[in-house]
Amino acid sequence: MTSAAAETGSSPTAAVLIIGNEILSGRTKDANLGHIAEKLSDIGVRLREARVVPDLEEEIIAAVDALRARYTYVFTTGGIGPTHDDITSECIARAFGVPLERNPEAVARLERHYAPGQLNEARLRMANIPAGATLIDNPISQAPGFRIGNVFVMAGVPNIMQAMLDGILPKLAGGPALHARTVSCTLGEGVIAAELGALQDRYADLEIGSYPYFRNGYFGTSLVLRGTDEGRVVAATEELSGVVTRLGGTPTVTVGTKG
Repeated sequence: MTSAAAETGSSPTAAVLIIGNEILSGRTKDANLGHIAEKLSDIGVRLREARVVPDLEEEIIAAVDALRARYTYVFTTGGIGPTHDDITSECIARAFGVPLERNPEAVARLERHYAPGQLNEARLRMANIPAGATLIDNPISQAPGFRIGNVFVMAGVPNIMQAMLDGILPKLAGGPALHARTVSCTLGEGVIAAELGALQDRYADLEIGSYPYFRNGYFGTSLVLRGTDEGRVVAATEELSGVVTRLGGTPTVTVGTKG
């Protein structure tokens, strides 16, 4: 369970929209959300929401409109390939009220990538981009993603998405770095809950989360503290380690969220 904490007003926020029936059916396991979250955290962008929607026009449009109004950045994955169920591009165009156009630069990139005679009409669908959008480079298969407003539209294939994101990140306005410490112990959450709640009250500017685990035949808890003020994170970690010791546990402290 994650404790509520004060928002850092100076930090940009983000949402991820995962698009695809195959994710919701369980056929494909999403491998993109964790990667995006980690990379955004590294540059001080707080991922605040993630949604998964099917390949349905009205649901994609509604989700895009809701998320782009609420967060600094929105990142979508999936639905920009060459098949009939790849409808993300036209949905984004409708959400922004602009036409979907055959983008000349996107066509040129595909022409350079495919052998003569291989660039059929289905593949050319990947060059259909909302008017006014800027292309996102795809160094792997060349079919670009795009940015329009605060929405970044990327492929669902993990290695292509990661390559696209690598090109996007240097262009984003980030925020203060997020510092983290993890205190691991073999105490159950019920043992430490009251003291942990009191600690959160004293450090309302930090995010303090409790994550139970079962390893090597033992139950335990990883207690993660995050904040932009490293001194406050360190001080809270020291207090928490003292609490764990007082309650009969042996705290193990690591830098970061592993534990």
